[in-house]
Amino acid sequence: MLDARDNVAIAARTLRQGERLGEVVVRGDVPKGHKIAVAPIARGALVRKYAQMIGHAKRAIKAGEHVHVHNLAFRQSRPDYRIGKDARRTKMTPAKKRATFMGYRRPGGRVGTRNYVAVISSVNCSATASRMIAGRFSRARLARQHPNVDGVVAFVHGSGCGMAPDGEGIANLRRVMRGYAAHPNVAAVLLVGLGCEDNQLGEFLATQGLRPGRTLRMLTIQGAGGLRRAVASGVAAVEELLAEADKCKRSACSAADLRVALQCGGSDAWSGVTANPALGHAVDLLVAQGGSAVIAETPEVYGAEHLLTCRAESPAVARALIARLRWWEDYTARNGGSMDNNPSPGNKLGGLTTILEKSLGAVAKGGTTAFREFVPYASPPRRRGFVMMDSPGYDPVSVTGQIAAGCNLVAFTTGRGSAFGSKPAPTLKICTNSETYRRMREDMDVDAGAVVAAGRPLPQVGEEIFARLLALASGERSKSERQGLGDLEFVPWQIGATM
Repeated sequence: MLDARDNVAIAARTLRQGERLGEVVVRGDVPKGHKIAVAPIARGALVRKYAQMIGHAKRAIKAGEHVHVHNLAFRQSRPDYRIGKDARRTKMTPAKKRATFMGYRRPGGRVGTRNYVAVISSVNCSATASRMIAGRFSRARLARQHPNVDGVVAFVHGSGCGMAPDGEGIANLRRVMRGYAAHPNVAAVLLVGLGCEDNQLGEFLATQGLRPGRTLRMLTIQGAGGLRRAVASGVAAVEELLAEADKCKRSACSAADLRVALQCGGSDAWSGVTANPALGHAVDLLVAQGGSAVIAETPEVYGAEHLLTCRAESPAVARALIARLRWWEDYTARNGGSMDNNPSPGNKLGGLTTILEKSLGAVAKGGTTAFREFVPYASPPRRRGFVMMDSPGYDPVSVTGQIAAGCNLVAFTTGRGSAFGSKPAPTLKICTNSETYRRMREDMDVDAGAVVAAGRPLPQVGEEIFARLLALASGERSKSERQGLGDLEFVPWQIGATM
């Protein structure tokens, strides 16, 4: 039982028909992690978990029944937003007592946790050339010749042409490209275009305030005289960029220089009980240190947005989130969907039934501090502390936007076991249950399932997550990095007409 006001509980193990749980008799097998009614629920009545609505009963539900997709219905959410009622000032850690990590200081005050050379394509037509260029620089070669560089990585995508030359679609793409080109974890950049695409490199640079120079080069395949010559020119340019990047050295930096992307994927019923609230505790520690945390996945706060709006620092912040949720309702409806389409088959197998239930667990990642700002996709926040960026719930698209917004670390919770990693910002994987952690030990960094399996206090797991983030920022490689993940998880949000 998560709250005395709930009328469902979570099965900590598989329950069998006929078992007695206090005064409740189990009326059918209930899988581990799924919900069981602990009191009769009338048809149409609210079903409550976390002391919050997660849906309505499709029919009368008896105490002891399994509660899931067969008898729990989604209804559109309109909660009481209580704007700003729970906003509170964070007690900040004095600057002299703040935690530190070994990072890379960049021009303009930016601080990196990794030191990459990026090869960024402007259009799908230059994606192969970009991969060929980056592929010439193996990790073993870099270790011998440029030991201070973490890698040469190609960021390629499937758009850049066949789109309107202005408008939301190309603006999204250019924000992402700029965010990666100017990212604190990137020391130098090669931009690669075809030459005739809608997303012209010259216009991209002009609109994004970037200029070619010692650490930013550009070429087009058509201008170079074809694919082979473009690859040869690109390899030569990267050799020069590597020499510049290798000059960078780590130095002591304040935890205030961290901007952490908050993500969850492959969620299960334990996400909102263990990993997400533990990560929320780590976020509170980070914010007290002067650092920032960026939550995203706007459809995955739907039905739980009141838990954010009540923490809003100003009415404008809350209204920006609410307005975007109305946009998402319209967007999904126009495309033949529903906000409740979001829980995946894996989420449902793990015990989550509706988007309302999933969202209530997801927002726990954001901790308890003031909600300071809501920003568009791939847009850097202006405020420090806890902020939100608009994005879809699809993890690669969402993380791409968060990294473009300047996040230099990613904290990713999972229950089913997502195989995810990211570059240039590394991902720390936090597992919601100990069974998945043991089964996928090579993929998971933190076992938050110990909160349930071993009675470990949530704040203690949160402190471990915070410590692991500092170690990751200092160069310790995550499980995802060791497995080579991150090259194919660059997925800018494609929005607008493809023509």
